[in-house]
Amino acid sequence: MTNPTLTYLKFRAAALFAGLALSASALAQDYAAAVDEARLVGADAEPGAWMSYGRTYDEQRYSPLDLIDQDNVDQLGLAWYAEVDTSRGQEATPIVVDGALYVSTAWSMVYAFDVESGEQLWKYDPQVDREKGRDACCDVVNRGVAVWDGKVFVGTIDGRLVAIDSSDGSLEWETMTTDPALPYTITGAPRVIKGMVMIGNGGAEYGVRGYVTAYDADSGEQAWRFYTVPGNPADGYESDVMTAAANTWTGEWWNLGGGGTVWDSMAYDAELDLLYIGVGNGSPWNQTLRSPGGGDNLFLTAIVALDPDDGSYAWHYQTVPGETWDYTATQHIMLADLEIAGEQRRVVMQAPKNGFFYVLDAATGEFISGEPYTPVNWASHIDPETGRPVENPEARYDRTGEPALVMPGPLGGHNWYPMAFSQRTDLVYIPVTENFLGYVSDAEFIVDPEGWNTGIDFGRGITFMLGLPDAPVNAALLKAWDPVAQEEVWRVMHPGGSSASGVLATAGGLVFQGNRSGELAAFNDATGEQLWSTLTQAGVMAAPSTFMVGDEQYVAQLVGSPALPEEGPGAAVATTDLSTNNSRLLVYRIGGDATLPEMPDLAEIEAAPVEIPQTDATNEMIAQGESAYNRNCSVCHGPFAVSIRLDTYPDLRMSGMLGDAEAWHGVVMEGDMADSGMASWEGILDDSDAEAIRAFVITMANLGQ
Repeated sequence: MTNPTLTYLKFRAAALFAGLALSASALAQDYAAAVDEARLVGADAEPGAWMSYGRTYDEQRYSPLDLIDQDNVDQLGLAWYAEVDTSRGQEATPIVVDGALYVSTAWSMVYAFDVESGEQLWKYDPQVDREKGRDACCDVVNRGVAVWDGKVFVGTIDGRLVAIDSSDGSLEWETMTTDPALPYTITGAPRVIKGMVMIGNGGAEYGVRGYVTAYDADSGEQAWRFYTVPGNPADGYESDVMTAAANTWTGEWWNLGGGGTVWDSMAYDAELDLLYIGVGNGSPWNQTLRSPGGGDNLFLTAIVALDPDDGSYAWHYQTVPGETWDYTATQHIMLADLEIAGEQRRVVMQAPKNGFFYVLDAATGEFISGEPYTPVNWASHIDPETGRPVENPEARYDRTGEPALVMPGPLGGHNWYPMAFSQRTDLVYIPVTENFLGYVSDAEFIVDPEGWNTGIDFGRGITFMLGLPDAPVNAALLKAWDPVAQEEVWRVMHPGGSSASGVLATAGGLVFQGNRSGELAAFNDATGEQLWSTLTQAGVMAAPSTFMVGDEQYVAQLVGSPALPEEGPGAAVATTDLSTNNSRLLVYRIGGDATLPEMPDLAEIEAAPVEIPQTDATNEMIAQGESAYNRNCSVCHGPFAVSIRLDTYPDLRMSGMLGDAEAWHGVVMEGDMADSGMASWEGILDDSDAEAIRAFVITMANLGQ
């Protein structure tokens, strides 16, 4: 374990120097973002900056800064804040370098601020067509930007990679990274390695084939591309690696897309010169539909190591061979040096959706250990000899033909929310969710080029769960995990029960994390004791970053989840204006005395009663509406017209438009709420479908009374 006294002495002077340099460079370089390979590789020499998504290439999200510590964190106050003019989910980590803070928001917009004053320097809007929101499985979010040689890079929800001038926000270049005719999206943050910008994409639920691509940072020209699953054999395979991967598939998977999108995590080891990517779920989820004869289906749900110069394959480790539960391995990948069995080892660590915490050899991918960090029932354990999971046969709903209650559910034991590793404690801090789902094969599965292709009947799955006498309870928590002993050290439970947020660890002995109840808090890294909290007037999903200005340390947090806090300490100060979710950038320092706008107290406001209308629709029309709803609406709004994620999507049964056919048609077919993310479904639904869906939702509302 790192000696905290040595950490203090080593970095106190460095932090002060870097902070002064940061402030000076803002004046001398005019927000130059003069980042190159040497600065990124040597990021620990500039602890006052936060130059990449995870601060360093190893993605530990650990800051050596300790000017804010366990003794003075209770004096932390708001230094400045900035409004963000999009009321969708906010998931980005702020980047800070050369006097400027850069952050992306929903709809792939990018803002630049002066780090000291909070003055907005510029805003870049890529003008994404709001109808693209139909292809975004989980909101039109963006997790961050990358900076390099005076440019800020962002991936857009419609598949572009954009380079922006760091000083004035003007467009340098943009390139289309996906086929615009297919439902690809980009929500993840790019990384820049050796002058190349690495970016993946999403869309596996809609039937696409995954890949990661490198582009020249100066020109935007493609340098290389690595596909994560094989394509159509008739077209020939791109490499011997894809030929070998194809031997692990059966049927005609290419007609279903295959999946394997690289929609989030990456890490880079400069000494080993390896790029690590996390690969997503199959398309469809249901393996029996995707690959009827079984097989491992490489490289789904795998960590893959690549040569960053040319994208050639080095090694892989597959967390769920033949996956069928949406157990992506796109969750946060980090590198660290750990003492294991008396030997110092360079390792890759991941806590993917499937509920096991993995430690792998960074050079070879050799399995070292893997234990459950959250309740798991799809597998009993990981075989230490083979590194493969020992599955529970009953969890294979796709093979048994029977419903199965499986833990974790598709939201994962840990989803995209970044975790952190502390060099003080050698602990990993994981944003954990305990959840489950009833998986049932879709007996009427068809390939829908415009819709959601999972091969799961969510309606029957929810009905199955509702009939269970002792169903588990959802929970959200922050968990400290010892990666060597593979055991929990402490936990903090969060109100709300279903959603988590990103984490930051610092040399000040602190772990920062927000929650969906509208709080940002700091915890003792050794014990989990809460030492400080503040209300944010918005749900928190993103991970914070920390940096220096002059001789002061700051903490920056982007806030805003797609709905306002409905319970917990932050709910009482949330606005009642449902057109906004209070998305803001909040920046804190010791002694900060700025204040957020005063909000009404919800406890003093009497909610208007909701009048649920009746419908005279025929049973045939209601059945038509149920079918159209399940194909097109249930992924966001949930089975039976109520989402399992009410902090993200509203309860349609309570919609004031249910009794107004014209208003309903305007939203569903004409895009009247496109700016809020509800795109027009014209061309996918017809007018009779829209009205039938309204009849179905009214029926569900009356059943739910």
